[in-house]
Formats: sequence, structure tokens, C-alpha cells
Amino acid sequence: MRTRLLPLLIVLMAGVLLALGFPLAVSVAAAQQQGVVVDRIDDTVRFAALAQFVTDQGSAPDERRSTLQEQLDRYHDTYGIKAGVFYRSGDSMARAPRDWYVPGEGEGREAFQEALTGRRSDDPPQVWPWQRGVRLVVASPVVRDGDVVAVVFTDSPTDQLRSRVLRGWLLIVAGEAAAMLVAVGAAFRLTGWVLRPVRVLDAATHDIATGRMNSRVAAAGGPPELRRLARSFNEMADNVEEVLEQQRAFVADASHQLRNPLAALLLRIELLALELPEGNPEIASVRTEGKRLAQVLDDLLDLALAEHASAELQLTDIGELTAERVAAWRPLADEKRVALSYETAAVTAWADPVALSSALDAVIDNALKFTPQGEEVTVEVAAQGNTSTIVISDRGPGLTDEELSRIGDRFWRSGRHQNVKGSGLGLSISRALLTAGGGSIGYAHHEPHGLKVTLTLPRTHAQDA
Repeated sequence: MRTRLLPLLIVLMAGVLLALGFPLAVSVAAAQQQGVVVDRIDDTVRFAALAQFVTDQGSAPDERRSTLQEQLDRYHDTYGIKAGVFYRSGDSMARAPRDWYVPGEGEGREAFQEALTGRRSDDPPQVWPWQRGVRLVVASPVVRDGDVVAVVFTDSPTDQLRSRVLRGWLLIVAGEAAAMLVAVGAAFRLTGWVLRPVRVLDAATHDIATGRMNSRVAAAGGPPELRRLARSFNEMADNVEEVLEQQRAFVADASHQLRNPLAALLLRIELLALELPEGNPEIASVRTEGKRLAQVLDDLLDLALAEHASAELQLTDIGELTAERVAAWRPLADEKRVALSYETAAVTAWADPVALSSALDAVIDNALKFTPQGEEVTVEVAAQGNTSTIVISDRGPGLTDEELSRIGDRFWRSGRHQNVKGSGLGLSISRALLTAGGGSIGYAHHEPHGLKVTLTLPRTHAQDA
């Protein structure tokens, strides 16, 4: 979520900074140029005041004209700015340098013509840093007795102006970059502050989904809405855990309480059988159903205990443990004339040895139960990355794809195997035992026929991971 939220915030903040930066850059350039224009206007006004008292065009040079020429020469030598006073006809009253004339076209000519109408050129076109060779032209009228008799004209280089504008822009860019870095840091903090409760909530949801029902969300940070959501989630998890606990307690209590009446009932059946002829088929059927019901109650109690008990994980040599369980089941396999083979390997995993032994017993018992005489059941132990696996494969009739999707459900048994002894809870108990320790159980086809059951266990402890 952060990878989607962060670019959006960064793009929005970059857009805001650019929207502020461009007008600011234009304002800086305009302010720098306006300062130069004001200085040039002041200069032209001073020269116009001197030129106002110079005698008319064509007269002999006088002291005032000499003073004006001296001021223009000194001005040009000091600042490198071309300056001159020109009559309406374009002839010069005084100018510096001496070979300079009013431009015949372009912006200089337009400024000159504008000054002849009695207006100062106080708004020349904007000069930008990339416009090399551009000069700044300012013209002011010389008024005598209400008439414009001449024009003071200045032609300034713009190198310094463009340099100052560029420096101002670089300062703006540096400020924008610093502001962008601050904005990105703020965006990281903001997204972290907003999304941290979401990540904690996601982790707690995953824990509960994988069986760790005691996982809760610490509503200590984030927006008020997410803190309220965390509290609501904790309340929901408490209610769900309470309901599941009540369900487990009910199953355990019901299975335990039904054992005594069932034992008494079976005893009365045995007493009743003494009064009936030997080999009565009805009595045999009742005995069978009674024993099956007792097995169901035992399995229900085991399932309730498996779902309720917490796993005591420890680093276990599952290769050695599996070998022990295979050796324990080998007499039954020999009795049924089923080959039970085991491929040994020194593999370790984090598991509860008692729970893993019970799960292995349930799976191996199921494999031997459905494997016909003369076939084989294989048990393989292997390590794959961060997990260790125990694969039990049989050569039984196997299951269809639809049946594979239901295997492990409580009390579910294939319709083809209803006459086989069992309660339909063995694999459910195995799954509960493995899940409590962070493991899992999976089912697949075993070609050409049969079932392959895979027990997966973590090789690293949950706290280390």
C-alpha cells in the first residue's frame, strides 16, 4: 500500500512546489530587471536635465554641451553602457561612444519613437537568463518649453542582470529541492503513521487465520479511525475466541460425559447377550455400533484437546522420530502383508514431538488401513529451503479431485469407504496438531493410484523468523 500511496503524495507535493516555484522565478526575474530599469531611468532623467539647457542643433559647441559629453563619456567608461542624447531627427547632441547611433529598427527604434511622444520606456521586454547578447534599451524625452526636443537613449548590456536572475533561480531551485526533501520525509512519516496500524492489523489477522487466536492489535498509534478499528478488531477476536473456546469445551465435555452412559449401555448389552442364543446377529451389530460410537467419542475428545492445547516447540530430529513411528507400525503392516518402507535422513525442524508423533500415527494408520495386501506404503523425510517435509504415500484406491478437496473435514469419509473402520476425525486431529506448531498437511494423488500425504514443518523458529 505504501508503494501506491507514496508516489501519489510525492507527485502532489511536487506539483504544489512547481506551481509556487514558477511564479516566484518569474517574479525574481521581473524584480531584478525592474531595478535595472529604474536605475537607467534615473540616469536618463539626469542626462535629460543637463541636455535641457544645451543650445539648439547646429549651433557652435558650448560649455553645457561639453559638460554633457564629458558626463556621457565617464558614464560609458565606468559602466560600459552606451548613452547618448539625440535630436528628433536622429542626429546626436552628445554620445558615448562617439561612433554610436540610434538603431534604425528593432526595440531600440521603438523606444526612441515612444520617447518622442513624451513617454519614458519604463517597461522594456523581459530579459531571460538564456537570452545571450540581448541588451536593455531605455529612452527618456528631453522637454523644453513643453515640447520634446531630444531623447536620452541608453543601451545596457544584460550579462550582470542575467547572472543575478540565474543566481536567484538557483536559490529557488535549492529551496525547492530542500522543500521537496522535507516533503518526502514528511510523506514517509505520514504514510508510516497511517499504515503502521494497517500492517499490525494485517499481521494479527494472518495470525488468527493460521490458528494463533491469542493475537491482538495494540491500538497505540495512527489516525483515530484506525485506532477505533483496532479496538473493534480486538473485541471481535475476543468474541470469536470465546465462541471457539465454548465450542471446544462443549465438544470435550459432551464426549467425556457420553462415555460413562455409553459404557453402562454396552455393559447392559453384554448382560442381555447372556440371555440370548450364542451368535445372535443383532447383538453383534449392536456391539459393533457401540464400539464405533465409543471410538467417535474418543476421537472427539482428542480433537478438542488438540485444538485447545498449545504446542511446545523444540528443535526435533524428525528423521529419528519418524523412524520410531514407522518401527511402531511395522507389526501391523506385516500382519496386513503391506510393505512399510522408510527412507531415512538426518533432518531437523521445529515441532512438538508429542503432537508430531500423534499426527504421524494418524496418517500412517490411515495409509495402512486403505492399502490392500501386497502393496506398499512409503515414508520419506526431506528438507526443502526453510521447511522440512514428511511424505507418506500409499498404493490404495486413492481419491477423486472432489474428494481431495474435502479430505480432512470433520466426520467426512468417502462414500466408497463407509465400511472401513474409522470416525472420519483422524486427519482433522492431525491438521489441528500440526497447525498449532506452525506446520501444515497437504494431500495429492499418488500415481498410478493411491494417496500422498505431506506433513510440512518449519526449520526456523517463529521468533527467529
